[in-house]
Amino acid sequence: MEKIRRASHAGSWYTDNPNKLAEELEGWLRASGLAKSSDVRGVIAPSRVFLLGPSHHHYTPKCALSKATVYKTPIGDLPIDLEVNEELKATGKFELMDLHVDEAEHSMEMHLPYLVKVFQGYPVKIVPILVGALSAESEAMYGRLLAKYVDDPTNFFSVSSDFCHWGSRFNYMHYDKKHGAIHKSIEALDKMGMDIIETGDPDAFKRYLLETDNTICGRHPISVFLHMLKNSSTKVKIRFLRYEQSSQCKSMRDSSVSYASAAAKVDA
Repeated sequence: MEKIRRASHAGSWYTDNPNKLAEELEGWLRASGLAKSSDVRGVIAPSRVFLLGPSHHHYTPKCALSKATVYKTPIGDLPIDLEVNEELKATGKFELMDLHVDEAEHSMEMHLPYLVKVFQGYPVKIVPILVGALSAESEAMYGRLLAKYVDDPTNFFSVSSDFCHWGSRFNYMHYDKKHGAIHKSIEALDKMGMDIIETGDPDAFKRYLLETDNTICGRHPISVFLHMLKNSSTKVKIRFLRYEQSSQCKSMRDSSVSYASAAAKVDA
């Protein structure tokens, strides 16, 4: 029986008008100025997309799989790869998330319209994985478990994360005055983390988080992905493409959220 996960954040976090959403996505993809390239794992028409997203509302020390069979978006639906879901379930390492937990979480949903748009015309299935508050040992374990999927060229991976959440409302106000304005200090802090992620070293990333406590919401999905790359036989290189802040903090009363995008390419 089909179990549908509704596009629960459409109409609030983003438009639920299919024509407007398609138009916006086309504009944003065009504005990125990025040409399609055959060595990007995501452009060789994969048949399966793994989504790794942090859990904002539901506490679990594990990773969780969806009970849904289809994820809806205003511009098209994405079926879940039930075969891979069953394969992962059989390891005994994954929880199953209820539909209300699934629909309350926004981290993976925000990627879905892009995936529908980019892979239009291809029979793509998805494997959503909600990544809980994992220990370092669990991050490494899930990385080892999922590494084999990196070696399959028909797989693509979409990892959801913001970067620094700065301000009193986020209870994080790290400020190194040597960088000048607060927003410059935030940028230096984020870029330090981005540089470490580009090295592909999950242990160095863990040390960075322990030392800075940077409020990167997708710290656990990123760590799992780094462990996946470390344990796969395919050499994949991460490169950051763009960095933005929601606003430029100049006083201790201000707040902002940082956003960084990266691509993981097969390193020939």
